[in-house]
Amino acid sequence: MIPQPTPAAPPRPARILIVDDSAVMRALLRSVVSSDSRLEVAGTASDGASALRVIDSVRPDLILLDVEMPVMDGLSTLRQIRARPTRIPVIMCSSLTQRGAQVTIEALASGASDYVAKPTGQPSREAAVQALAQDLVPKILALTALGSPSHGSARGHASAFPLSSPAAPPRTPVTANLAFSTPPQQPPSGFAPAAVLIGVSTGGPAALDLLLPGLPAAFPLPILIVQHMPELFTKHLAERLDSRCPLRVHEAAEGEPVRPGHIYIAKGDWHMEVSAHSAMPDHHSSSAPVLRLTRQAPENHCRPSVDVLFRTAAAVYSGRLLGVILTGMGHDGLAGSRILRQHGGVLLAQDEPTSAVWGMPGAVAQAGLANRILPLNAIASEILRLSARSQREAPDLRETDPREAGASGIGWVTP
Repeated sequence: MIPQPTPAAPPRPARILIVDDSAVMRALLRSVVSSDSRLEVAGTASDGASALRVIDSVRPDLILLDVEMPVMDGLSTLRQIRARPTRIPVIMCSSLTQRGAQVTIEALASGASDYVAKPTGQPSREAAVQALAQDLVPKILALTALGSPSHGSARGHASAFPLSSPAAPPRTPVTANLAFSTPPQQPPSGFAPAAVLIGVSTGGPAALDLLLPGLPAAFPLPILIVQHMPELFTKHLAERLDSRCPLRVHEAAEGEPVRPGHIYIAKGDWHMEVSAHSAMPDHHSSSAPVLRLTRQAPENHCRPSVDVLFRTAAAVYSGRLLGVILTGMGHDGLAGSRILRQHGGVLLAQDEPTSAVWGMPGAVAQAGLANRILPLNAIASEILRLSARSQREAPDLRETDPREAGASGIGWVTP
């Protein structure tokens, strides 16, 4: 009798630690976690100090962490967790308030893997559980590497920042073994971009917090960014980045000219489009392309959508675009990246080891659309290298900004 192979044991459920001072919210999160057989509740805690005491004993695979708590709040707790040698994914649970959004942005930039908004205005507890599960469960699965391929692979110790940790297990870059439909192609030697487009989602605030301060005040191009995030959050993200970057960073506004040396963050729940001309009748002062904010239907379940930005920008700038796809869940940006490359643009993708979730950049890389696949800490220098030709050809494009005083000593990396 031929022995039959022993079937592989199913993967154990991901263990989730719930930390929230509200008993009602703890019960709600417990119901959400219990709604998926791939997840289980490892334990609960009513404040950050209690959570820190039980982490080693319950050994969670992921922590759901409330932003505002007594004794020790979420941001302080997160910093204590990140000071430990293990890298546990943390999802912040935030209220949709100014204070909640501001603290959540700080937490995401400090190493939180993602966030979820607490449900409001639901007609029943069951409706609240369903709404929260729809948003939260896919994020948990992606960050614990249990999601479907469409969610992308995740680091076993997300978040990915800082870029390396002595406690992180060694990993072989996935990009070394990818079966590309076409191999990555080096950018053409004469490429001179007129604008930089960035698409990012899960892990984005921390990635942008590392990438954008690496661009000098004399940077000659506009930078347009789609970060998947609600409206209240994108405003605080722009304000935080503006305080840290040599370049001007602000949330995009309807009809605003696209100016060199400015960074525009798409407004949450609004698509950001690029138009060759302003739709405003009194706008005659600039021939620059302008931004349009629309409430058209979401694309890839996203508004703002990376695809919308890339597609409309390609119609205006043609091949003079440098696209960058950073960490994120899903595949938003894939169709837009294909259009960008068809027009002759150049595309950079973040690599898997430095991505919190390698969904968006992984989709672009596996489709053979990326000219280069790079770790996060190498992307700013590559943007500078590719923009050097634009700097030489148009040295007088930029407007004077007070922050640029004394910035003339910054050197450009030449191709």
